[in-house]
Amino acid sequence: MHPKIEQRLQQANLRITAQRRAVLEAVDQEGKHRDAEFIVNAARQRLANLSRQAVYDNLNALVAAGILRRIEPAGRPALYETRVGDNHHHLICRKCSATVDIDCAVGTAPCLHPADDHDYVIDEAEVVYWGICPSCQTKEEHHV
Repeated sequence: MHPKIEQRLQQANLRITAQRRAVLEAVDQEGKHRDAEFIVNAARQRLANLSRQAVYDNLNALVAAGILRRIEPAGRPALYETRVGDNHHHLICRKCSATVDIDCAVGTAPCLHPADDHDYVIDEAEVVYWGICPSCQTKEEHHV
């Protein structure tokens, strides 16, 4: 077992189970942003009898515990990542859905200070930038 995974589960006061380890290892696999379908398939490679529902239940528990973050880009499946707690944002390719982390937006209006907070206590801001990744740009150039 990966000691970092065990440590994250212990710190969140979650039981260390084979199912949770399989799900966390699947999210930790290459690439930082994975959809549930990828996670189901990758976790089943580690634990063959793992049900789809068990993966979803564990994803929800890990998000609730703050071990995973779920992002929900408009019109796309939810993505899960292990980078939590720093209020970073995302850049998503419109063509291939490649997703990369972007540190907190900078400029004249810090990302946690909207023009009007409507008396909410704000604890997170989620910004999604959309564009075309370098790989898809290269493909477009070759098809022109």
